[in-house]
Amino acid sequence: MEPSREQSMKESDWKKFKIIKEKAIERFCTQTLEEFGQIISNSEEHVHNRYLQLYKQVQDRNKEMALIFDGHSRNNAWCQLIAMRTRGLADESLLAGLSEEFLQQTDPKRFG
Repeated sequence: MEPSREQSMKESDWKKFKIIKEKAIERFCTQTLEEFGQIISNSEEHVHNRYLQLYKQVQDRNKEMALIFDGHSRNNAWCQLIAMRTRGLADESLLAGLSEEFLQQTDPKRFG
């Protein structure tokens, strides 16, 4: 029987993943706030339309954030890192510190 990913994940990868995830959340939030700012400051658009756009964008980004980051566990780390890497949220310099196995198994190119 194959060991679960949680059991086979190296402790060093888990420690580095936690840092990568924290930085990815910061990057996601920064990008999202910039998007919100662009919507809010678009004076060519009627104020009510900007409000509706902002409301939809907040909902969309909230769902996306939940899909990428909710559930902090070793079991979820694999899927979360794939999602972070797909979205360009994972810091490349931090990824370099992960084991080759974990990097390969979370490479988004494998799935697309």
